Amino acid sequence: MGSHFESLASVSWRVRHFAIVLIPLFGLGTAAWADDDARPEHPVVPSISHAITSYIEEKEVAGAVTLVADDTAIWHLHADGLADRSRSEPMRSDSIFWIASMTKPITATAVLMLQDQGKLNVEDQVETYLPEFKGLKTRSGQPARLTIKHLLTHTSGLSEATPDQARSATNLASLIPFYVAKPVGFEPGSKWAYCQSGINTAARIVEVVSGEDFPAFLQKHLFDPLGMKDTTFYLSDSQAPRLAKSYRKAESGDLVEAPIRILHGMSPTSRDRFPAANGGLFSTAEDYARFCQMILNKGTYQGHRFLKVESVELMTSVRTEELKTGFTPGNGWGLGWCVVRSPQGVTAALSPGSFGHGGAYGTQAWIDPVRKRIDILMVQRENFPNADASQVRVRFEQEAAKPRAKP
Repeated sequence: MGSHFESLASVSWRVRHFAIVLIPLFGLGTAAWADDDARPEHPVVPSISHAITSYIEEKEVAGAVTLVADDTAIWHLHADGLADRSRSEPMRSDSIFWIASMTKPITATAVLMLQDQGKLNVEDQVETYLPEFKGLKTRSGQPARLTIKHLLTHTSGLSEATPDQARSATNLASLIPFYVAKPVGFEPGSKWAYCQSGINTAARIVEVVSGEDFPAFLQKHLFDPLGMKDTTFYLSDSQAPRLAKSYRKAESGDLVEAPIRILHGMSPTSRDRFPAANGGLFSTAEDYARFCQMILNKGTYQGHRFLKVESVELMTSVRTEELKTGFTPGNGWGLGWCVVRSPQGVTAALSPGSFGHGGAYGTQAWIDPVRKRIDILMVQRENFPNADASQVRVRFEQEAAKPRAKP
C-alpha cells in the first residue's frame, strides 16, 4: 500500500498505454486485437467474461458489467451482453444501474462521517434529533428508545410506510410521520428484520444534524471528492440514455422488460420523489469501486481521509451479536453492511470478515479485506429467486477469487 492511492482514472490511462504488458498476464495473446484502437480500455480476465456470457445466453440476465479491484487498481472491468435488448444496444463499462440497497452502506457512511465530526453518536437515541420519535412505543406500551445503531443494523422494529405513502413522499421529512404512526414490531435490539424505514430515518438525521438535504450532503462530502460522477438519486438528461434496462424472466423463459420499482412509474430524471436512502441510488461499476476502495483503505482515498479508521471498523464488523441476519446463511450485520461470519454457499469465495451489500435487481458489491479484493457485479434482473444468491453472483465471485498476476 503506497503513501497515496491511485485513482481509477489514472489506472485506466496506464492500462491503455501499457496494454502490451497486461495481455500476457491474462493470457489473451498479442493477436487478440488487430490494432491499438481495438484493445480494451481496461484489463480483462477472460474467464469472468466467459462466465457472464454463459448466463446471458441462458437468458438469466440481458447483460452485465463486472469489476474486480484491489485497494489501488482495477484488475478487471468488462461489459457483456446488452443494456437494451429491444434496440440491441450493447452494455458499456460506464452503463448506469439502479443499485437499490447498495445505497445503504453509503447512507451509513454519511452517518459515521458526522460521528467523526463529533456531531452525533450512533448510540444516541433517535428522538434526540427527531422529536417525532419521543412518543414511539413498543407493543407493550413502553418507550421504544430507538438508537441510531438500531436503525443501521436493522434491529429497530420500526414500521414501514405503505406503498401509497411512499409514493406521496417528496422528501425524507415527510416519511417520518408514517414511520412513527405504529408501535415498533419488537423490542429494539432483540431481533433482526430488514428495515427500509430505519435507513431512511438515519438519512433524515443526517439532514437535521448537517443542515443539508441528503443528496446535497452526499454530493458535497462523498461523491464529488471521490470522483463519483455518475452516482445520484436523480439522473440528468445526459446520464439517462446510459441507464441499463431492467428485465424479469417470464414463464416462457424469455426476458421481458420490467420497471424500476423505486421510480413508481416516474422518469429516473424526476425529482418528484424522495431521495430513497434505503435504495434509491443509480451508479456505475467504476463509481462504486471508488467508494469501496475508500472503505478498503480504512477511510482514505487519494490521500483524502473521509472516515476515521475506527469508524470503518465499527461499520464493517458484526454489531448484531448472535442474531440471525441476512438473506444467505453465515452472516452478521454491521452498520449498513452485511458481514460474512462463516463463508459458505454464495459467500464461499470470500474470507471471514468480508463485507458488502446487494441490491434488489441483483447488483452486488463485496470487499474482502484479507485478500484486499473488491468484487462488483452490475445486472438488472427483477425476479431472481434470491437476488443475493443468484448463480450469476456465485460464478462471478468464484472466478474473481482465482489467483492471478496483478496488473
